[in-house]
Amino acid sequence: MNITMIGTGYVGLVSGACFSEMGSRVTCVDVDEKKIENLKKGILPIYEPGLEAMVGQNYREGLLGFSTSLAHAMKSSSIYFIAVGTPPGEDGSADLSYVLGVAAEIGKNLESYAVIVDKSTVPVGTADKVRATVQRELDLRGVEVGFDVVSNPEFLKEGAALNDFMKPDRIIVGADTARARKEMKRLYAPFSRNRDKIIFMSVRDAEMTKYAANSMLATKISFMNEVANICEHLGVDVENVRKGIGSDSRIGYCFIYPGCGYGGSCFPKDVKALIRTSTEMGFDPRLLTAVEERNQLQKQRLFQKIVSRFGNDLSGLSFAVWGLAFKPGTDDMREASSIVLITELVKAGAIVRAYDPVAKNEARREFPPHWFEEKRLVLVEQPYDALDGASAMILVTEWKMFRQPDFNEMKERMAERVIFDGRNQYDPEEARESGFDYFGIGR
Repeated sequence: MNITMIGTGYVGLVSGACFSEMGSRVTCVDVDEKKIENLKKGILPIYEPGLEAMVGQNYREGLLGFSTSLAHAMKSSSIYFIAVGTPPGEDGSADLSYVLGVAAEIGKNLESYAVIVDKSTVPVGTADKVRATVQRELDLRGVEVGFDVVSNPEFLKEGAALNDFMKPDRIIVGADTARARKEMKRLYAPFSRNRDKIIFMSVRDAEMTKYAANSMLATKISFMNEVANICEHLGVDVENVRKGIGSDSRIGYCFIYPGCGYGGSCFPKDVKALIRTSTEMGFDPRLLTAVEERNQLQKQRLFQKIVSRFGNDLSGLSFAVWGLAFKPGTDDMREASSIVLITELVKAGAIVRAYDPVAKNEARREFPPHWFEEKRLVLVEQPYDALDGASAMILVTEWKMFRQPDFNEMKERMAERVIFDGRNQYDPEEARESGFDYFGIGR
């Protein structure tokens, strides 16, 4: 099948690459000329394991192309995926200007029946707005062309996105006509060979399913972080509690790891957007509001522990930070806990030496340039280089390379032997027996 994928961000590029991997011809469209030229050269705007190789191979084989012209790409396809950004506004609402801008452009160039697919995460009712926008442009042209608007939310985990797309647990399709359902079933047939993974529902049901899924996972995380804080006050090790409740099949082990807060492009944005949507409808979403509040507070926990140990004035002290990305397997630092921590440390007068295997370039864009110029924040090339002269090592992102640290080398490099474990990766007894003061989350 021939597909036009509008947007070459995380969702659009992964989706386009995976569809082409299964034999569809995909043209990825973006208004950013430099990004398109880089993609043609094999330079990707994001880091995702395996994506560079998949993009390169399918581009060379002619199954995956890149263009800045939506009108040209539309001529050779009848399925148009909208996968542009929906950044949150100050009030938490999703900004639909990019989505509706694409819809208008489709309406200006639509010549024959097509399926328009909302792949971006959008509030309930967005498909209605897309449909109205396309129809308005058709009316202005004075033409009658049939089309369907479908909701097909993505459920990709950064760091495992290719596997999630190629071997999905489920494929949610919100479609209101038999013709649209038939087209989508044909499109996703290669991904459902073992069993039928497509779950058809109404468009609005599909839009809500995406928000409900991410909000549920965020709720589990915030709940466990709440329990961890209670455990600290009671002298209880939350890790034993986690294992105890996770063994219950009704609860399970997924997303019940306490830590220093969740981040990324999905959970924070989607929880806030659902809160905003609910409020606009006159409903007070108390549970979701508590989930969001707990997460914001949790991002302060590491700094609070540091202040309790070293005092409010951190002038003259150096701290090693291991991990900058919001999670392992990605360079994404959106809403990352490391941003909150490092900002507080620098404001308190500390020097921060940080390491992350893939997120250093993102960090340079995230923090003020003068911090780097003044050496308030130093990004090092090797993890142990961050430890030189450090008063403490702070684990923020649980990359695999950090799981078995060399405590002897740490002791040789560090000025003081203190570990703040923001992801509960280390055995407290082992760390203390090695001569370190250990501070975890809920233990």
